[in-house]
Amino acid sequence: MKVSTKTQYGIRAVIELAQRYRNGPLQLRIIAERQGISFKYLEQLMSILKTSGLIKSIRGAKGGYVLARPPSQIKMDDVFHCLEGQVVTLECVENAGSCIRSADCVARGLWTEVEQAVDHVLDSMSLQDLVDKASVPGKQDYDI
Repeated sequence: MKVSTKTQYGIRAVIELAQRYRNGPLQLRIIAERQGISFKYLEQLMSILKTSGLIKSIRGAKGGYVLARPPSQIKMDDVFHCLEGQVVTLECVENAGSCIRSADCVARGLWTEVEQAVDHVLDSMSLQDLVDKASVPGKQDYDI
């Protein structure tokens, strides 16, 4: 399983918004510069995130983007599934009929557990959890 650049960049962008949640709207060009993401590509990602209801745009000279809910109320699985879709390791996990060995395959059980584990991690973590990890010296487990 490989996470797409779209998901990597989108998650970095919403973390940026979460870190500045109480400071008002953040302009797209600032997010793009700070995160090293192409402005045009980030525009596309923000459109997807906005359509899903995770972020809102504010118009005007002091406008930009903000989270639609507090960071503690946005689970990482919401962001991940919006950008990447469902976690899928193998076709046979989602569709047993795709493989004649599905009924007796021990390996299929392994891949099912891998999917469930990834979903569990994403569901158990909020944007606020990542912001908190980033703000504690020596506790940062993730590249934000």
